[in-house]
Amino acid sequence: MKSYSLHSFVVVLFGVLVIGAQPSTAQQPIQLGVSLSITGKQYSIQGGYGREGYLLCQKHVNAQGGVLGRPIEFVIYDDGSDEKTAVRLYEKLIAEDKVDAVLGPYGSAITDAVADVTEKHRKLMIAPMAATTSIWEKGRRYLIMMFAPVEGLSEGLLDLAARNGLKRLAVIKLDGLVANAAAKGASELAKRNGLELVYSETYPNGTTDFSDLLNKVKATKPDVLVAASIRLQDLVTITRQMRGVGLNVAMFSAVPYGLLPDYYKQLGKEAEFVYSGSFWETGLAYPGNREFVASYEKEFNRAPAVQSAGAYAGCQLLAEMVRRTRSLDSDKLREALLTLKTKTVVGDFAVDERGFQIAHKAITIQWQDGKQVVVWPDELASGKVRFPTPPWSGR
Repeated sequence: MKSYSLHSFVVVLFGVLVIGAQPSTAQQPIQLGVSLSITGKQYSIQGGYGREGYLLCQKHVNAQGGVLGRPIEFVIYDDGSDEKTAVRLYEKLIAEDKVDAVLGPYGSAITDAVADVTEKHRKLMIAPMAATTSIWEKGRRYLIMMFAPVEGLSEGLLDLAARNGLKRLAVIKLDGLVANAAAKGASELAKRNGLELVYSETYPNGTTDFSDLLNKVKATKPDVLVAASIRLQDLVTITRQMRGVGLNVAMFSAVPYGLLPDYYKQLGKEAEFVYSGSFWETGLAYPGNREFVASYEKEFNRAPAVQSAGAYAGCQLLAEMVRRTRSLDSDKLREALLTLKTKTVVGDFAVDERGFQIAHKAITIQWQDGKQVVVWPDELASGKVRFPTPPWSGR
């Protein structure tokens, strides 16, 4: 197989986005099918960011002349943050709408569910918003991973903890695919970094009062606390209720959605000093990233989130592979992707035979003065760690 090297396929153009506008052409558009969580309490914030990333890619690809002389056109359905609905929608996209290609939905749980549909139809799917290892351990052939595994999101936090002499870790998590994987990774990384896991607890979906759980955490006197949930509201509430019960730790990480701008919007200064693992950040010097951020802010009047960047990068990657193979055939696209080593707006890309990401690395951010500051790894850091976190009474 021929190995492709691609270092600058992201082309960012500026202008006013008119959704649905296409360049003048006699060619029929290449339709890209997607289901996203536009509504639903669970994922609608994240799904909205993903939608904007896809639409910005549509605009930029078409302004560049499209793909193989044809514009691209997204067909986006709302799955309401529901896995079963998403399964039905991908079946409709492929079997009834007969879209030319598909891209992934928001989140690991929904991606895992719809991947059975794309495998059945032998349809390649780049999954730019899912990163749980177990999804790629089921023998699937046509699923491509963009981000580093979620199990590694706490690597930077725990490396920094060990450097600063911290010894005791507590973990609380929502019972679910992503949170379980993130918590498992944190436990394993703690051992590797010489920290003792002094408390670990799972809470059920729908929990709104965490005070009893946080008091149990407090009793174990941890130096570091990791809270893992795919529900943004859980992480916001846990942070607020830590103050209420007087739980002070040297380092607190809210994963994965302490990284969202919306986390700080809801908490304000209570979010200061909080860490989160992340897959991407606005200021990182990846090819086309800063131009992407500027263009996104102009189009949507808000800063992009990691889902925006992932969706944009996944769409750009698919478009470039179609250009290079001059085909929409899933087997040809897969063959090209398996040999590709490149950088996108979210960083390094390379996958193994499973389609599992082996090049991309997670980073760690800390909220400082209302901004997400990259504090790990050292070579990508945009600022110094503010350590330790001061007690609530001193803020």
